[in-house]
Amino acid sequence: MGFNEILEISKPRIVVLLVITAVTSMYAASKLVPGAPDLEYWYYLHIIIAGGLASAGSSALNHYYDKDIDPKMSRTSSRPIPSGRMKASGVLAYGLAVSCISVIYGYFALNPVSAFFIAVGIFSYVIIYTVWLKRRNSSNIVIGGIAGSAAAWAGWAAATGSMDLLGFLVGFLVFVWTPSHFWCLAMKIKDEYAEAEVPMLPVVIGMKKTSKFILGNTLILIPYSLLLSFIPDGMGLVYTVIAIVSGGLMLVYHYKLTKDPTSEFAWKAYKVTAPYLTIIFVAVALDAAFHYDLPLF
Repeated sequence: MGFNEILEISKPRIVVLLVITAVTSMYAASKLVPGAPDLEYWYYLHIIIAGGLASAGSSALNHYYDKDIDPKMSRTSSRPIPSGRMKASGVLAYGLAVSCISVIYGYFALNPVSAFFIAVGIFSYVIIYTVWLKRRNSSNIVIGGIAGSAAAWAGWAAATGSMDLLGFLVGFLVFVWTPSHFWCLAMKIKDEYAEAEVPMLPVVIGMKKTSKFILGNTLILIPYSLLLSFIPDGMGLVYTVIAIVSGGLMLVYHYKLTKDPTSEFAWKAYKVTAPYLTIIFVAVALDAAFHYDLPLF
């Protein structure tokens, strides 16, 4: 079990994305929630460690459970288990150990509420998405998106020790964004999912209908993202401007996707959709740092 293999089963890109989500949420909560304590820089290290371990452990368990279908897809056939570079039992042990450590670490280094949301994230990704839904229902990724929300909730709770309306809504952004993001990828590799008998939406209803679902989801995402600016003590001008621009760009590409529902254009739309989450959560943090009330208020 070499370092490169451990890194691969930990899915570092997902780790980075979820850690950014957690850290920016944590920072925003420390600035926006009345009575929240000012956080020392080293405190952010705790959410990075706990969140990174949770994401890595969950990803490893996903590798373990999907070991039978990964060889059927070119995108996953070279993963450590199907390629023979790692034993399945080793991946399982690593995934379980790291996942458990992340929750325990979060409990003692952060607080029980943050640790709870870390556990929710692991359970959502491993059990609800990977085990229960992925191979059974085309709504798999929709429900599975709650795992990403849990990262934001864990960060918010790490700063406040609780959860309020704004914190919940900020975290739920991930859930609302996930279908548009993942269905674009599913359109790109529809044939591979079909070969592996995974009922992703394009496999079940076709490319054209899926493109319309993506557009519809984005039409929900944009007003939802702006809702955060119109609740009491919500987000301000900086966040609102960034949300409008980034959401508008997604909308343009997803509209074009309905006119050209091919795997090639779906990949272009995916490349636009993927950075949205990082951009929107950086916007949350920037708004907390340089908060300007909207002119309406």
